[in-house]
Amino acid sequence: MDQPGNWVLLAYRMPREPSAPRIAVWRKLERLGVARLGDGLVGLPADARTREQVDWIAEEITAGGGSATVWLATPGSLAQERAIAEQMQAARRAEYEMIIVQARAAEGARAGERSRVANRLRAELRRVERRDFFPPAERDAAHQAVRALSAPPEAAGDGARAGEAGDGATAALIQDAEGAGAPEGRAR
Repeated sequence: MDQPGNWVLLAYRMPREPSAPRIAVWRKLERLGVARLGDGLVGLPADARTREQVDWIAEEITAGGGSATVWLATPGSLAQERAIAEQMQAARRAEYEMIIVQARAAEGARAGERSRVANRLRAELRRVERRDFFPPAERDAAHQAVRALSAPPEAAGDGARAGEAGDGATAALIQDAEGAGAPEGRAR
């Protein structure tokens, strides 16, 4: 890659009061995993999905009494694009690390609790992956930690620890659900 890619940018301003629309927009931008480029300026790698989502948020901002402009742009250099990507990657890394910590904390729990925690963490993994444009190594480690939490005791050599409680049928269902949980194409 010798040239930076295209990005969709949102430049916006919202009134301070009422605060509810401003907070709702902030939360939606966080769920998208935007890069904060400046005060009132956010960006995402451009594709049809991110463009559509940013357009929806821009409409919401104007409906809430604010102003919003959507731009398609290219960073001035690869170094600038790398810096933005590293910022986004660091945010996702922290989210994956939190999932790993939670999975490891639940390893000693009873089978039913482990299953509940595994289900919750799998859902969280899907949410994080939807906003993960530059996957860090921790992504694979988070998947492995959640799989280990779901694994039956006989799968100890496959990421689970010996002596962990588990249910083979539950583990099979979990693996099937992981394979069907593709995040692409989901609108927010």
